Amino acid sequence: MSRYLSLRGASRARACVATAVGLAALGVVFGTGPTSPAYADDEARIICRWTDPRLDEVSGIALSGVHRRIAWVHNDSGGGPYLYALDTTTCVVRARIRISNIGARDIEGMAAGLDARGRHVLWVGDVGDNRDSWPSVRIHAVAEPLVLRDQSLPAATYRFTYRDGPFNAETVLALPARPRLWVVTKQLAQGGIYPLPDPLSARGVSKLVRAGATQGLVTDGAMSPTGTRYVLRDYLWAYVFDGRPPGRQVARITLPTQPQGEAITWAADGRGLLTAGERDNALWYVPLPGELQPADAGSASSSASSPVATNSAESPTGPSSVLVVLLTGAAAVILVGLATRWLRR
Repeated sequence: MSRYLSLRGASRARACVATAVGLAALGVVFGTGPTSPAYADDEARIICRWTDPRLDEVSGIALSGVHRRIAWVHNDSGGGPYLYALDTTTCVVRARIRISNIGARDIEGMAAGLDARGRHVLWVGDVGDNRDSWPSVRIHAVAEPLVLRDQSLPAATYRFTYRDGPFNAETVLALPARPRLWVVTKQLAQGGIYPLPDPLSARGVSKLVRAGATQGLVTDGAMSPTGTRYVLRDYLWAYVFDGRPPGRQVARITLPTQPQGEAITWAADGRGLLTAGERDNALWYVPLPGELQPADAGSASSSASSPVATNSAESPTGPSSVLVVLLTGAAAVILVGLATRWLRR
């Protein structure tokens, strides 16, 4: 402060004007003016963060078919046979389900859909096999409760293996309106897509036949709310496909930087994706590019009727965000320097 207080006359005026121009430049570049949005409509952003210590390694997520603004999540191996109802606007856990009649060897994926009787169920994939050694793996169907409260529920179990050998997998896909399921394996260079029997049978161990190939290191995926598209993710990108698996890839979307990002599902309005990571306590919203927006989608990326209304203005921290910060910071310095030189003249 003493430096500014010691200035006299024109020098003081120049300093004040230069400071004002510099601050204005920073405000324009960084968008901190009162009418500037905290983020662009096409930027990934954090919806909320959870503080519940039970969510210590979120590895799978599925949007509820019963409860608005609820997504079910589970932890990675060692997390027990538990599912958590996560509020997608506050990240508060509204309920916990304990699956009463199973062990949790390595639960790695889940999906929401209907069973053969038309009931809303959560398909829970105990399909992890890091050593590619299990003689069979399992998918459990748990009836989605109508009331959100802590409770224990039984599951129907379907056992299967792969005809071409045991594999590790972390992805379960399910049509939203009928019991049609797929498992996507997680191999280094290329994964496989394996449809489950239609109809499902709880007798014996089914042998799944590979129906197609897909990206390597797939950590999760989900069918769209309409069942006409699906998404798969790895640690860096989300891949969107038209049709049922194996479909036609139509987009690759950069995901925000997440320590070991392993969970993805669709937002209820179909305009974006929800993602989470094992080493991160944040729920992210990733908007879809314009050409993939539903036909009735407006210009806004979220609305009051959406079950993922964004009540957070946290800035993204993905690779593109870092580049933007560096470029905008450099631009601000240049603008301040030019303003100062002009005033000195």
